[in-house]
Amino acid sequence: MSASAPTASLDKAQPDPRRWKALIFIAIAQLMVVLDATVVNIALPHAQADLHISDANRQWVITAYSLAFGGLLLFGGRVADLWGRKRAFIVGLIGFALASAIGGAAVNSGMLLGARALQGIFGALLAPAALSLLAVTFTEAKERATAFGIFGAIAGAGGAVGLLLGGALTQYANWRWALYVNIIFAIVAVIGSIVFVHEREDERNRNRLDIPGVLLATSGLVALVYGFTKAEESGWGSGFTIGLFVASAVLLALFVLVESRTKAPLLPLRVVLNRNRGGAYLGLGLAIIGMFGLFLFMTYYLQGIKQYSPVMTGVAFLPMVVGMITGSTQIGARLMNRVPARWLMGPGLLVASLGMLMLTQMHVDSNYWTLILPAEILLGLGMGTSFMPAMSLSTIGVQPQDAGVASAMINTSQQVGGSIGTALLNTIAASATTSWLVSHHSTDPRNPLAAVHGYDVAIWWAVGIMFAASALVFILVNAGRPEHHAVAGAGADQDASVPVVIH
Repeated sequence: MSASAPTASLDKAQPDPRRWKALIFIAIAQLMVVLDATVVNIALPHAQADLHISDANRQWVITAYSLAFGGLLLFGGRVADLWGRKRAFIVGLIGFALASAIGGAAVNSGMLLGARALQGIFGALLAPAALSLLAVTFTEAKERATAFGIFGAIAGAGGAVGLLLGGALTQYANWRWALYVNIIFAIVAVIGSIVFVHEREDERNRNRLDIPGVLLATSGLVALVYGFTKAEESGWGSGFTIGLFVASAVLLALFVLVESRTKAPLLPLRVVLNRNRGGAYLGLGLAIIGMFGLFLFMTYYLQGIKQYSPVMTGVAFLPMVVGMITGSTQIGARLMNRVPARWLMGPGLLVASLGMLMLTQMHVDSNYWTLILPAEILLGLGMGTSFMPAMSLSTIGVQPQDAGVASAMINTSQQVGGSIGTALLNTIAASATTSWLVSHHSTDPRNPLAAVHGYDVAIWWAVGIMFAASALVFILVNAGRPEHHAVAGAGADQDASVPVVIH
């Protein structure tokens, strides 16, 4: 094996023989984190009634988690690089399980909200540690494709699986089990990681922590996520909402300035300025905006309009889950080593757009089998196919010492995208519903025709956002096949365009 550039010297160490078993437990941890959001969404009405949470405060069950998680992801990724990814992974699992236990045992709203924030803190440590462990464990191109295919399928389908699991737990057990179930996942993942997950000591980043960068990045991201949350609640034109967005822009601009002048930055700008990694972050973030909004509206539509039970709502999402798994493991993983990443991500997002486009034709009496089912299959196949190369590109070509923070960036793009999608599209839907009621001289806010009109308008926006994500990928992502690029764990810091010739 020889490299066409001196910087592309590859690690000669043999791969860990336990790496495939390690993948199982890394994937279980990722599934737990992804499931948590939608499981709690399904259980929220029951938790609200049980703990007497007001309508004004119920959003904080979701927001407390997303603020902590989204705001601390970069910090969590850097801590994983500093401590060691395996240690950060295990600490994150244990902390997430303990926070879930506290939330499940909550006796009042304050206890539940505090537990959700604690979940977000440990999730911000766990999520980048999981992805970076995968990046430094699988460095051979074909194995990397398979591993990231599995991981991408879980990341994409986990939210929909959460709807099914959350519906079953809420309907047949108790809303508290939507939180307690995390303890089971965490115990299995901790035991498996202790036995099977291996990490080399020389892959840590032992530089001092960039405290100014931590404070600026965390406060900037929290302001951004909170700004979109307040926009949904108070409107886009409110002074507080605008102030949060201005504060976020100033803080994040200062963060970039500080990082460009710091010897050991929290986020080395080389990680995001590479066009392929940057394209993956932006493309996936935009796609998540549309996808999260769609989950929200489809849940409302199936339960509120079609009168599906929580369990049947979850079952109705299964074809999308199957499509995501198929797209990621059978299309993305098989083609990743044969075609450039943009020819998987770009067309994949276009296929997902077509699925969304079909859903703009929803009516109160639409048939599940002729409209919703084929739309879900297209959406699942498209998102699954695009998720896997995006996950792989997010860490390709980075130093092993930067793998944690590079992984944190892909999680940050998903988390911020989800927050934007929920707030933006829900606000658009509510405005369209109000306009329909006014134009039809109706005063019934629960009119199903008005509600479905609002969903359709918001989904049109989601279609446009998904098309924009596809166009962005075609423009920015220009990486060739993965075997032509250095990967995390394979050597020194390199731009992903540095070729490696494999004999």
